[in-house]
Amino acid sequence: MSVFDHREFADHEQVSFYHDKATGLKAIIAVHNTNLGPGLGGCRMYNYANSEEALTDVLRLSRGMTYKAAMAGLAQGGGKAVIFGDPRRDKTPEMMREMGRFVDTLKGKYITAEDSGIAVSDIVLMSENTKYVSGISSKYSFDGSIADGNPAPATAYGVFVGIKAAVKHAFQSDLRGKKVAIKGVGHVGIRLAEHLYKEGAKLYVADIFPDGVNKAVAEFGATEVNVADIDGLDVDVFSPCALGNAINYQNIDQIKARVIAGAANNQLASNEIGEKLAKQGILYAPDYVINAGGIIDIYHQNSDSSAEKVRDHLNQIGETLRTIFVEADESGLATANVANTLAELKFT
Repeated sequence: MSVFDHREFADHEQVSFYHDKATGLKAIIAVHNTNLGPGLGGCRMYNYANSEEALTDVLRLSRGMTYKAAMAGLAQGGGKAVIFGDPRRDKTPEMMREMGRFVDTLKGKYITAEDSGIAVSDIVLMSENTKYVSGISSKYSFDGSIADGNPAPATAYGVFVGIKAAVKHAFQSDLRGKKVAIKGVGHVGIRLAEHLYKEGAKLYVADIFPDGVNKAVAEFGATEVNVADIDGLDVDVFSPCALGNAINYQNIDQIKARVIAGAANNQLASNEIGEKLAKQGILYAPDYVINAGGIIDIYHQNSDSSAEKVRDHLNQIGETLRTIFVEADESGLATANVANTLAELKFT
């Protein structure tokens, strides 16, 4: 099957494949749409089962970045990169430098940054061989912390703002006493847990790696839950903060939460899932709207801005979600479909 026939092709402008035998690098870059600007999107390293899984992931992620940038009001398009391999075992400095050479072959049509399995230090290594990188330094810190280029703090804060908006819409209340299940407490999930804890939420956490879970339990009073059980937990908010397809045909009937709002990309396995959530009375915060904090932060770091402008822009995520929720209520459409329509009006 060719890329053009792939079910997730979605009129991508460019899909590039790269292999370097010396470093072991196998990677794909997908650029979905550049009508609003160059395709900006993170580089993900993951131990994919096969090339079909990797291609599906990069196509879905890059398309999502187009919609994310449009809904965040940015002069950016959508792109994404994936690297085959286990980031804890297979990653080397030489591989990261070679990835920089791959990015450079697109001559600015794609700009890379951090994503799952890739750290700021990896992007710095890539920058030795390309200028088309972002997220390696910061001029503005929206929360007063040390600004090192990592977009995770902004992503987590934006998701926190979005959860507050969703809870307000669904329950007409704040977060105090609300039960929130976080699936994935990595760089973003653990920061989100801290925000929620400070607002008085009761946390339940699960992850395949113990570090974030242990921290959330020790510092934020969270309850540890088995990864296999957290989807169906009887909570107010389910917050997927790991990989995509978090809401699928296998678990949708198990979900008891009234709100789904998290940091993961491509949370819905299909559009039909979004429509089914709406019929079940579950409020879904479209992923590319609620998790746009990272790309917002990176955009401001590359422009003449300020810490105040960054924070104000992040807070707009809540307002955008409120608009989507109200329109969905009035139209009877799923929130995901409302968001898609609004985004497409901006970039097509």
